[in-house]
Amino acid sequence: MTSVLRRILVLAAFSTLLAGAAHPATLQGKVTNATTGKPAASVEVILIQLQGGMQPVATTKTDAQGQFTFDNPGVGAQPMLVRAVYKGVNFHQALPPGRDSVEVNVYDLSTDAKTVSVPSHLIIFQPNGATLTVAEQLLVRNESKPPVAFFRTDGNFQFTLPEKAELKQIAAAGPAGMPVTQTPIELGKSKYAFAFAFRPGDNEVRLAYELPYAGDTATIKLTASHGEQRVILVVPPSVTLAGDQLNSAGQEQGMNLFEHTIAAGTPSFTVKLSGTAPAPQEAAAGNEAQGTNSRQGGDENGSSGGGIPIQVVPGRLDSLKWPVVAILLAGFGFGGYLLSKKSVVVAATDGTVAATGAPAGKSAKSKVETATTAPVAPPAQAPTLAALDQQAATSLDGLKELIFKLELRRQAGTISEEDYAAERARAEKILRDLVRG
Repeated sequence: MTSVLRRILVLAAFSTLLAGAAHPATLQGKVTNATTGKPAASVEVILIQLQGGMQPVATTKTDAQGQFTFDNPGVGAQPMLVRAVYKGVNFHQALPPGRDSVEVNVYDLSTDAKTVSVPSHLIIFQPNGATLTVAEQLLVRNESKPPVAFFRTDGNFQFTLPEKAELKQIAAAGPAGMPVTQTPIELGKSKYAFAFAFRPGDNEVRLAYELPYAGDTATIKLTASHGEQRVILVVPPSVTLAGDQLNSAGQEQGMNLFEHTIAAGTPSFTVKLSGTAPAPQEAAAGNEAQGTNSRQGGDENGSSGGGIPIQVVPGRLDSLKWPVVAILLAGFGFGGYLLSKKSVVVAATDGTVAATGAPAGKSAKSKVETATTAPVAPPAQAPTLAALDQQAATSLDGLKELIFKLELRRQAGTISEEDYAAERARAEKILRDLVRG
């Protein structure tokens, strides 16, 4: 009876999530100035439909209590965004399926660069024939008290590219984690800036550029000018990396990590790379074959002991449409795996959901995030109906979050249709396993 009730619970919840059954069409919301703690009155609020390319579908303004209402058939039926425009700056809040209420925090603005710090800086190198693709990712932390957003219209984040580098893309993400493409402001001599409101909490900056890689070798002068003390450099195992004050930091996700300590007053340093790496298609095929072999060695639900068939890691670098994304991030966002301390959801074949996230430390490497399955009760202990219901509900929440993030990336155009279909299929397999369990 317990197993039957559990399956009914799972099916009922996901019939709402996946089949788009009856949803509320009215959204009740509130905008709060998180700097003052008071309601934000007369703030423009925009309801954005993600399907079809982030289209605004309704606009209103908050009343004296900061409250607003939207009537739209998409509310609750599909992932949407709510944008509050405060002092010319956009503040977003995600609206997952099944939700009919939302709270949006806005902040007063500060132009003081001391409002933020950069505790972590990650640089990933990927040879691609005669070109070397480089992806940089910086964690920008705002711990202002009282909380304010760091912003300047003339560009509040500057960076320097190596000589002969061709800038491909800039993106920034606030604490909500959704990347937004930024427009570069050229300052001359390979220096750039962009304007982005860094909100309280952990924000991220991602840069993508290309360098010449003639003869499968390159000498690159890099710059870490944001006060970070350490930089983590990542290369494929077939590539040799050398440089001053460069120490091996082990391996993660099949990639070699090196740590460079920034000497006082010398933010620039030089590294030399040599060697080749598999083509993106070959690496992707290898990863898929490895996953298939792992699944074939498991039980009827596709698990192999403590293994899990799907691992969700923040799609930070791979969300930027870079041509070698499959190798750079091992398919699930290698940069976010190393830098983010936020919790991620891992759906496991035993019907549990594990939330992970390592606390921030002094070392950039301490930002490495690992995914582990939640402890399973000993077989001798018979689970109660309440425990099974709680387990199923937690698993559903995790899968909802997984699917919502996939939809966000798809509608924002930051994931290919092929990758979206593959990840969606994996999520649906988890659902089928959960129902069978």
